[in-house]
Amino acid sequence: MSTGLPFPNISPEIFSISLFGIEFALRWYALAYIAGILIGWRIAVVAVKKPALWANDTPPMRPEQVEELLTWVILGIILGGRLGFVLFYQPGYYLQNPGEILAIWQGGMSFHGGFLGVVIAALIYCLRSGIPLRPAADMMALATPVGLFLGRVANFINAELWGRPTDLPWGVRFPGVAAQDCGQALVEICARHPSQLYEALLEGLLLGAALLWLAFRRGALKAPGRIVGLFIGGYGFARFLVEFVRQPDAQFVSDGNPLGLAWQIGGYGLTMGQLLSIPMILIGAYLWATARRA
Repeated sequence: MSTGLPFPNISPEIFSISLFGIEFALRWYALAYIAGILIGWRIAVVAVKKPALWANDTPPMRPEQVEELLTWVILGIILGGRLGFVLFYQPGYYLQNPGEILAIWQGGMSFHGGFLGVVIAALIYCLRSGIPLRPAADMMALATPVGLFLGRVANFINAELWGRPTDLPWGVRFPGVAAQDCGQALVEICARHPSQLYEALLEGLLLGAALLWLAFRRGALKAPGRIVGLFIGGYGFARFLVEFVRQPDAQFVSDGNPLGLAWQIGGYGLTMGQLLSIPMILIGAYLWATARRA
């Protein structure tokens, strides 16, 4: 195997302070969530302040309603992300340890669960407020990729969710016993795909740039459902591809299933991330195909 690139010496904690014997720390992952939500909120506010971008020159909501929706979105991200991780990835463990389900400070969040949580929260808010669903979904999709980008970069800094072993020159030597356990010979150094950065580029940077260009330069918001369709389908497709080089969660890996496939027939199959991404691709394609300019 290639020796790969050394992992950068970046602490997961930006700073920490001790008060009354308790250690408080600001971590990059938390900052990524905060910055992603705030920047996404500002993108949404800018969009709704430009009536000409929308169908019939009518934004789906007022700026103050975007702020109200933000509270619902935050709850959806936290509750949905945590419950999704519990149900999709480690149901057996949390069934035996229910007291740890709410221990989100220990890590463990699922994008697919967070996505469902945001969908449910936004649906409730929009139905209660009489807000049209597709334009509101377009606005939220436009604001989301920046958070995905920052979150995946934070995953890299935390040295978590790394990829499968690789001999490519940009493989990274991630720290930790688990990351270094590649089944290699003792004299070799294990390098892995920096799959977090692959996702940051595909799901965050490229997808986000495409959505902003279509919305602000090509009038895509005048066809309700087009932006959210591209976002959902684009994310699903990008995640499906990255799963081929992303190391699956440990509970899916065994001697008989070294690739960590959640579903397989005759040695071929799909990971849990791919299974959860297929419905997103189909839903996104449907929304894109049924979007009509007004």
